[in-house]
Amino acid sequence: MQASEVLRQRTLTAVLLAPAAILLILLAPTWLFALAIAGAVLAGLWEWSRLAGFRNHAWRSLLLALMAALCLGLWFWRGTPAGRVVIALGVIAWLLALLWLRDPTRYAAPSGAHAWSKLVFALPALLPAWLALVVLHDGGMRAHVWTLLALMLVWAADTGAYFAGTRYGRHKLAPLISPGKTREGVAGGALLALVVAAVFGYALGLRGADLLLLLGVVAISTAFSIIGDLSESLLKRQAAVKDSGRMFPGHGGLLDRIDGVLAAAPVFVLLKLWLGL
Repeated sequence: MQASEVLRQRTLTAVLLAPAAILLILLAPTWLFALAIAGAVLAGLWEWSRLAGFRNHAWRSLLLALMAALCLGLWFWRGTPAGRVVIALGVIAWLLALLWLRDPTRYAAPSGAHAWSKLVFALPALLPAWLALVVLHDGGMRAHVWTLLALMLVWAADTGAYFAGTRYGRHKLAPLISPGKTREGVAGGALLALVVAAVFGYALGLRGADLLLLLGVVAISTAFSIIGDLSESLLKRQAAVKDSGRMFPGHGGLLDRIDGVLAAAPVFVLLKLWLGL
């Protein structure tokens, strides 16, 4: 497929889906938002289990039921210290993912042990992100706007990386994992994420040191989103597929759309809470 056709499909899909997503974030009560995000997490787990090497639909459906039960349990923990521990475990898990990214051949051989290793990582990758977004959305005044910012920074980083990488990309970021990603793309994505954060921060009434703290939080969260993106790319490469699914024309599967959010959301929420923003 030509690059222009891919861009057309990506743009059309984004135009159709973005307004619905924004309305859900800003207008829906937290229980409905949590339910929608849980649906995305379950769809992501379905794709993840296939990429890990599992094909039995009945067994994978049972896995989804288990994940749904865990989400329900975490709903009642969302405002407790235990909930924050779960979110922190997500941050730790993505830091540990760097060890996998440093050795892209690890877990590459098709074996049962490697398949289980990849599947087990789905738990700290998916659940803490779901809980982090629910906690953020349930955080009181202007919480819905903060939630939109948490997602917008990842969308901006993806968009900026795509256009900057296409126009200026020369130096590969991780050629053994994702040959299409470049350092110039990362820089362009980070810059656009910071611009979006500055606009949101100003609208939220942050000034001076608080605004600088927000930009720091966004910079770190954007770095984590790259870890999530590369980890999912490696998962796909080892599964010998281009996309995690075919849910979104031009964008691939659901996991292709939320990989950055999975890694960025926990660190964004923890840092926001810790810094008192």
